[in-house]
Amino acid sequence: MKHLLYFFFLLVALILFISAEIDILVLLSFIGSAVIIFIMLFYHLYIEKSYSPFLSAYLVFNFLFFIVAPVTQINFIEQTPVPEFVTNYPYRKTFVIQANILIVIFNSTFLLAYAFLKKTYLKPSFKSIGTESSKVRLLSILSLLGFSLIVLVASYGFVKYEIARPSSQPSHYSVFTILIWKKVLFLLPFAGIVLCFQHLRKQNKNMVNWVTILTVMFCLIVILFWFKNPLTEKRNALGPVYICLIILFFPKLLKTNFRMLSFLFIIMIVAFPLVAVFTHTDATFVELLKQPSILFSDANKGGGFFSAFNTLNYDAFANIAATVEYVQSYGMSMGYQSLSAFLFFIPRSFWDAKPISSGELIGNYLIDNYDFNYNNLSNPLVSEGYINLGILGVILMAIFLAIVTVKFMKWIYSPNYLKRIIAYYLAIHFIFLLRGDFTNGFSYFIGAFIGVMIIPKFIETLWIQLFRNQKKWMISKK
Repeated sequence: MKHLLYFFFLLVALILFISAEIDILVLLSFIGSAVIIFIMLFYHLYIEKSYSPFLSAYLVFNFLFFIVAPVTQINFIEQTPVPEFVTNYPYRKTFVIQANILIVIFNSTFLLAYAFLKKTYLKPSFKSIGTESSKVRLLSILSLLGFSLIVLVASYGFVKYEIARPSSQPSHYSVFTILIWKKVLFLLPFAGIVLCFQHLRKQNKNMVNWVTILTVMFCLIVILFWFKNPLTEKRNALGPVYICLIILFFPKLLKTNFRMLSFLFIIMIVAFPLVAVFTHTDATFVELLKQPSILFSDANKGGGFFSAFNTLNYDAFANIAATVEYVQSYGMSMGYQSLSAFLFFIPRSFWDAKPISSGELIGNYLIDNYDFNYNNLSNPLVSEGYINLGILGVILMAIFLAIVTVKFMKWIYSPNYLKRIIAYYLAIHFIFLLRGDFTNGFSYFIGAFIGVMIIPKFIETLWIQLFRNQKKWMISKK
């Protein structure tokens, strides 16, 4: 099966390159980028022994956003009178080739750093998770249910507004408010579900305990779905939550690199573009049954299957090229641009000179220079590193990502279920983090980390301290 999956990746790439009618030097730059991806794919499927959903997500992202989407886009725009990407950024061969060189540097550095760090650092720990008692865990679960109910009532107006708000319309809530609600507090029931599952796995089959915990888990699942559903969240925010729940309840389903890679490949490279075509087709259901090829025809409204890649959902590569041009015009930020991510928690009202996110920066550049009308764009980690410190920044960003990856890989083997689930969450979040921009990807994960790890740990610590104080008080009385 591994051979079949590898061959399928290779077949898609070969069909794409052979059918592409683009400049030979541009095509060679994409082939060079693909070679690194296929080396990484071979390592992941055949050499890597440990389970790494991170590398699965990394590979699918790179193959989709740096090979399939840009080659499809360029093949289309080279046939147009005015060749430009969907962001109105002109198709310039020099900047496209430079973008591919940066991607090759980033991917090569990441692979080398990842393999080295895994070999020297990754040693799974199977130590116990301390003296946490069944009573403490049960009280922590009930506390999370109580807090989730409070958040449910307090956020009712916010959630109703988000459901009614069209996705194209900006929210009247501040970015900080949205971050606190959606990325921190709305994940409390998610943490509660994980602790419920852990409690059920570790405890004796006491019927009263089982009924209680199952009831609490059901309530938390209902609350979570109210917070996290397609009407209130984008798919990049829903994916990590619900895929993590699949992994939690059915751990063997995606437990190998082959299975995780296959799953993400089908979801990201087949399912999402196909759904986009279905939602935009002007053909009737009967016509689709009689002639399925309509879905792949450019005569279809909005284009066929491959035309789905020529949208803002797949603007990542074009924005790397635009960043190269931006740096050529304005120079590197010498690390200043990265402060918008690492100091995201400081409100702009307290820091007037706080840099805007890189996606917004490049969006404004396209608006000012190429009459684009939208600045909430993606900007991959490759260009985040480049805009800060040039090629050195690209290398440092790749090493930083490898360090974070290996650190969280250890957590996958942890007996602490919250550590496991936040590691899986990051692995799926990788696709959003790699697409960028870094400010949003980083801040959203930190918010989730606080909601899933920090707050439950704080609650657990309070209960442990309370029992300790009670014990001391009882001893003093005696």
